[in-house]
Amino acid sequence: MQVEIGKIYEGAVKSITKYGCFVDISNPDNEKIMGMVHISEISRSFVNEIRDFVTEGQTVRVKVIGINEAGKISLSMKQTEPEQPREPRQFQQRRERTDRGEQRERPNVWEPKKKAPAGEMTFEDMLSRFKQNSEERMCDIKRNTERKNRSRRK
Repeated sequence: MQVEIGKIYEGAVKSITKYGCFVDISNPDNEKIMGMVHISEISRSFVNEIRDFVTEGQTVRVKVIGINEAGKISLSMKQTEPEQPREPRQFQQRRERTDRGEQRERPNVWEPKKKAPAGEMTFEDMLSRFKQNSEERMCDIKRNTERKNRSRRK
């Protein structure tokens, strides 16, 4: 029996390993061909334990996704499942007023968190801001001294 890449076959799960399962593809000539379904091709959802999805002896539908030079057949169970439509993410559209009073959409861009005025900050906030500023300054000093040291060594 010749298997074709892209065709869907029915087969029985013969053995399960930690990285996938081996499936015997049956055909009308009673010729058995063994292929492997990798753990990443079991299901569209996350697979931690293969035995949660298949059992030995279970009949499954598989799609041939590849055959390597040694004749090993790669199979996929998830490509035989119907594709579930994804719900589009809802982004908040920002509107910006032009000088004529019209509204136009502004692209959704990341903006840094606005810093609170010093009078409204708690002691912990002031301390964390001080730590962050001092770490940034130390990194700048270290970077500048490394540059100077490298140029002298050459």
